[in-house]
Formats: sequence, structure tokens, C-alpha cells
Amino acid sequence: MELFSKVSFPKRIVCLTEETTETLYLLGEGDRVVGISGYTVRPIEARQKPKVCAYITAKFDKIYALKPDLILAFSDLQADIVKELVKQGLTVATFNQRSVNEILSMILTVGSLVGCQEKATRLVTDLQSQLEVISKEALTFPYRPRVFFEEWKDPLISGIRWVSELIEIAGGEDIFPELRTGQSGSERIVSSDEVIKRNPDIIIASWCGKKVDKNFIRSRVGWNEVNAVRNSQIYEIKSTYILQPGPASLTEGIKQLQMIISQVAKK
Repeated sequence: MELFSKVSFPKRIVCLTEETTETLYLLGEGDRVVGISGYTVRPIEARQKPKVCAYITAKFDKIYALKPDLILAFSDLQADIVKELVKQGLTVATFNQRSVNEILSMILTVGSLVGCQEKATRLVTDLQSQLEVISKEALTFPYRPRVFFEEWKDPLISGIRWVSELIEIAGGEDIFPELRTGQSGSERIVSSDEVIKRNPDIIIASWCGKKVDKNFIRSRVGWNEVNAVRNSQIYEIKSTYILQPGPASLTEGIKQLQMIISQVAKK
């Protein structure tokens, strides 16, 4: 019986991407985080933790030195990192959330992994309530503006699934809804001519960490005829707020989408 009395939930957690770090802090469990991604921006206090990886590369010696009892990873892009860590006998949980519901499920799963199921449920309920409020407000808009979300500039890549869903919740209409289930960027490449043809009212760009150049967008051949360009409705949302498949997108990300879409819809 003494053996079982020592069993406990993970206490030294390494997060290889930002969204699980932010989730743990929102659950009040930030003290358990011992290592983070070098790309972590949220929350600010987490940035004091040791940085052990980029997105597809890792400092394995640094991870081993932290003696983690749980490592949280994301998607097939980190498959090589995960393989190496598992070979060393470490426990790794890998997520692959691509939709709003999957992000919420990730939060519940992280909560379960650390023994904070009730707190995770409360957090998810709160996030769902916030999304519901935004969705109901969107019903009052005179119309739903057409939105082109530009995830990359060359080749042109349209928004991934959770971004497309958040655009709809915020009151917009994604002009490439049929592509949103493509997990990789290569599955969501669109032509310049097709964007012109679908004629978005709003262009929202988030170039994966690179500063958006609105003049570059305006200067594309034929784009002077696009409503969004003609009416100066080109915006940037920083990647850390909208391309993070976690709490940031469901809070700050959708708030910025709502602000942009509502001011266009109500003109």
C-alpha cells in the first residue's frame, strides 16, 4: 500500500508549444511547467522558464536535464522530436487539435492529465460562454462580410479550420470554407485570381510571425478591384493571437476578429 500512496500527477512538465503552456497557467498550474518553446509569448510570466525547443527542433540535453515527468507536444510536425523523447523513456502526450471543439477538448485533456478536471471544465465552460456571446451579437449585423484570411503571402495560403470557424462565429463569411479542413498549408494554397473572383470585403493577414506588409497586398496584380483593397479593409492579427490552437485564439484572437468584422458589417 505504501507504493500506491506515492502515486501522483505530473509535477515537472515540458511544453513544446505555447498553447499547452497557456492552458496550464490558466488552470493555475504554471508552477508545474519547467520548460517551454522558444516561441512562447503567452503568458508573459512563462517566458522566464527555460526554453527547450523551437517548433520542429529541440535541445534534447536541456530537456533531459529538467527531468520532466510529462512532455506535451503538438502535431506530426513534432513527430521526430517525440520519437526521440519516447526512445529515452519519457512520457509524451501529443495533441493535434485543428478546430474550435478540438481546442476545447485539448484543454479538458490537459486538465485530466494534471488532475485538474474540474478547473478545466470551468475554463471550457467560460470559453464557450464567451464564444456564444460573440456569436449572438453577430446575428444582429446587417450582413456577413466576406473575409479572406491570409496565413501566408507566397504562395497564398487560406485560413486553417479553427480560424475559419472563428471568422464565422464573429459574423464573417470565410471565402474559402471548403479548404479549412486541410491540415497542412500546402492543402490550403489558393490562386490570386481566385481571391479576386471571390472578392472579399475584408482581408485579414497573419504571416506566421512575419510582419504583414499591407502595401505588398495592395500591389498585387488585379487586387485593386477587390472590395477589401478598394475600401482599405486590410488588417493584421499577430500570429500568437490567432494561429495558436489554444486559449489565445478563443480569447484575444476572436476579439480582434469581432472588432474588425463588426465595424465593416455595421458601416
